[in-house]
Amino acid sequence: MNLIQLPTPPQRILIIKPSAIGDIVHSLPVLNLIRLKWPAARISWLVSSECAGLLDGHPQIDEVIRFDRRFFGEGWRNPLAALGLFGFVRSLKGREFDLVIDLQGLFRSGWLAARTRAPFRVGPREAREMGWIFYTHRVVTGFPQGHAVEQYLAIAEDLGLGRTPVEFKFPTNADDRRFIANLIPEGTKYAVFLPGTNWETKRWPPDKFAACVQPLRERYGLECIVAGAAGDSPLAAQITGARDLTGKTNLRQLVALLERAELVIANDTGPMHIASALGRPLVSIYGPTHPGRTGPYGRMGTVVHLDIECRPCYGRKCANVSPFACMRKLEASEILAMVAEQLDPKPATARTTPLLVVYRNPMQVAAL
Repeated sequence: MNLIQLPTPPQRILIIKPSAIGDIVHSLPVLNLIRLKWPAARISWLVSSECAGLLDGHPQIDEVIRFDRRFFGEGWRNPLAALGLFGFVRSLKGREFDLVIDLQGLFRSGWLAARTRAPFRVGPREAREMGWIFYTHRVVTGFPQGHAVEQYLAIAEDLGLGRTPVEFKFPTNADDRRFIANLIPEGTKYAVFLPGTNWETKRWPPDKFAACVQPLRERYGLECIVAGAAGDSPLAAQITGARDLTGKTNLRQLVALLERAELVIANDTGPMHIASALGRPLVSIYGPTHPGRTGPYGRMGTVVHLDIECRPCYGRKCANVSPFACMRKLEASEILAMVAEQLDPKPATARTTPLLVVYRNPMQVAAL
């Protein structure tokens, strides 16, 4: 740890973490530590428009600043976008932030931090795309080893915020919960499936989700619900016997839906991290990515994946001679075995290591 000395408690703080949903969830403990350390500070959070709903109305945030990445990214060919970006940057400078914390660690986020002209601009020393050149203080976070939450907590620690408590607070309120109650009456027991992912390689086949529906109903009395964005509806249509709520909730309402779930079965996707942070019984399915870096924080015992030679590859395209083998060869029976560990009465000594995993690389074990 290399403690950053601030001359006075900051009054205006900006967190830069535009995306994605899972990354924003992982950043929430830092927000909580900031608010605990400096309760009188005005805290702003710069976030992409697509993810802003997860932070709107958050009791620990004074201002959510929306960043329209797609629109501003056209500035080199669209004069209106260029003018919009110029105005956006000028507005950041006009807020006169004392402290900017860049948790994204990219050139774009570092550049935005620099444009604020804040006297203290803190970010990871390992920032990619040379984003570190824009910081006044660089923190060793250990990237890419270790979990993302631990990397963000390293920045909090150097700011004198400590690393505990690690708490994930969401802005979901009574209105959001009433919305879900109108869709699913109170007292209904249900499991939530989250089949959607941005990468096709991280997608467990929908027909295998469907194979879980009847066993969950018969053994645990659970109605099965498919949740996610509207774009996930084609996947939901393939999960026979489950109720389709894709595209019918915003992000805060999705949190309310997950709050009541008796079980969540999810791919490596943002809403899975929400379910994990809420402490719901969980089965998280991993293929090309490594759960030691982006898995459900503190809950590695909920992870299921096959230990095959080509994973983790972190590939958006599959180069295996048997395409998508890490996901397609994972059967519903393995998922249901993990469900039993989550929902059946616990034995005296419950297993805490991931199912079906043999870590051959000692560095992988250390990372977990």
